Amino acid sequence: MFDVKPLTPAVGAEVTGPDLKQPISGSLAEQLRSALWEHQMLVFREQNLDIPAQKRLTAVFGDIMRLPYVASMDGEPEVIAVLKEASERNVGVFGGNWHSDFSFLKQPPSGSVLNAVEVPEIGGDTLWANQVAAYDALPADLRKIVDGRDAIHIGKPYGVKYPTPVALRSSIQMSRDNPEADEETRHPAVMIHPHSGRKALFFNPIYTTRLDGMTEAESAPVFDALYKHCTRPEFCCRLHWTPGTVAIWDNRTTLHYAVNDYDGSRRLLYRTTFVDPAN
Repeated sequence: MFDVKPLTPAVGAEVTGPDLKQPISGSLAEQLRSALWEHQMLVFREQNLDIPAQKRLTAVFGDIMRLPYVASMDGEPEVIAVLKEASERNVGVFGGNWHSDFSFLKQPPSGSVLNAVEVPEIGGDTLWANQVAAYDALPADLRKIVDGRDAIHIGKPYGVKYPTPVALRSSIQMSRDNPEADEETRHPAVMIHPHSGRKALFFNPIYTTRLDGMTEAESAPVFDALYKHCTRPEFCCRLHWTPGTVAIWDNRTTLHYAVNDYDGSRRLLYRTTFVDPAN
């Protein structure tokens, strides 16, 4: 048994009760999945998971996925150390813009687990935005444009077509200048969640280049309006990390943003990612 307390009316919930260091029973796993599909992001405090426990938790939600283009931890190919050292100043961070993870892949991640090891006392928060609520509140003119239309995604940060002007920290090794990352992938601009059946917007400024049937120039003003809409504060929640905090999110129905406001502090989180077989 556990308690679920929403973080905001729109997205996110804090879960208390389960000890995620212990084996997860079938009934608990089903409850956790149901809670995630409902709230889209779950947070658990004071868990202090080791890597095996984090991987067990990740497997509750789907098959653990090895991400391309980003170096994994030594001996743990399915785990990424999301690290920024205190000495790294005036550099970009991994995920430092609104996005859904790796949406340019033919099968994007269904979600991820992020496990806080060392975090700043102040700063380093993460924001999520509910794209189901954003779609539900979409003005009629924008809904007419995106309904039934694909969005085109490419791996901008990893390819050659769009050079990255912002210096990135050296503590995460990323593969760049890879022509394969420039290959276009199509996904519905409005996806239907396989469990809830609800519609959600599915595009983001990091990876989406245009709408099908439109040029990048034609798509740009549409995207400007869509991004202003889909990240409105009433669709969002903000998580302040503490050591031992674990967050899980549904990548299909949320955008998230890693806030880069903690120069001079060390921040280390372990990340694992899953693909839902129903995806």
